[in-house]
Amino acid sequence: MKKRLLLSLLTVWVALTFTFVLVRQMPGDVLHTLALQLQNTHGLAYAQAREMAKLQICYDPDEPIFSQYCTYLSNLAHANLGRSTTYRIPVTQILASALPWTVFITFLSAGFSFALGVTLGFWTAWRRGTWLDPALTFYATLTQAIPDFLLGVMLLLVLGVQLQWLPLRGAYSAETDPGFNLPFLVSLGQHAILPVLAFSIPAIGSWALSAKATATSVLGEDYLQVARAKGLKPWRILRDYLGRNAIVPLISSLATNLGALLGGSMLIETLFGFPGLGYFLAQSIGTRDYPLMQGLFLLSTLAIVAGNLSAEWLSRRIDPRSRR
Repeated sequence: MKKRLLLSLLTVWVALTFTFVLVRQMPGDVLHTLALQLQNTHGLAYAQAREMAKLQICYDPDEPIFSQYCTYLSNLAHANLGRSTTYRIPVTQILASALPWTVFITFLSAGFSFALGVTLGFWTAWRRGTWLDPALTFYATLTQAIPDFLLGVMLLLVLGVQLQWLPLRGAYSAETDPGFNLPFLVSLGQHAILPVLAFSIPAIGSWALSAKATATSVLGEDYLQVARAKGLKPWRILRDYLGRNAIVPLISSLATNLGALLGGSMLIETLFGFPGLGYFLAQSIGTRDYPLMQGLFLLSTLAIVAGNLSAEWLSRRIDPRSRR
């Protein structure tokens, strides 16, 4: 496990280094945009406004990139990710406000799709040879072929525009006061339905196929035949013998999937205006907000690495055979 942890730290360092170089190779000049804003606001000369912009965002494109990198690592060691050039506040403050929204929508989507998909997969394996098998394969193939963004647009048009059942954008209604009160919780649940569906509809088919494959391999085990010979009820065999053994590799996959969802929610959150990490990542790319981009990419990398570490730890805890 120590080697795995060291490898994970190396992965994070390589990722943040690659991100640091990549964002500085993007076309566009963030200082030019900020200098024009300062020039119009304070009536300064362009050269003076550009120097002020350098001081505001602590970024000088004329400084050697290695020197910039050393400064970045030094600030990172002190938990300083810089100031956003768009919002003019520390990046850590933006991450702290956006992370709970992404965690909320991600965990809700992953839990719903995992529970429903695994249940369908186990039941299909138990009833193999019936119409459930081709129906599940057709559903999984169809939903996996539709891009997430297109699926989100379809949900918006049908459930939001045509039927007007659900709100189109945002995390909650502006008329409600955020807090632990019934109107806010109801509004939060209504606004979360569309993003959750956009995440979950393709994931349900994927989890169902994986669960069917693992359950099918367990069906041939001797202890399952013994349980049948004892005359146990089918629901008990399905729950206690088939489900408990087939779900072990799926739980570790769930941890990895959670990390990937935390790092890759940009399209869905942007489409539905959900103020999470993905939404701010799209905004930072559009405005060339280097500090915010770097902070978001770093947090996404940490989420994916933490998901992989959690998956390995869970597999060792759940399945003693993996410890060997």
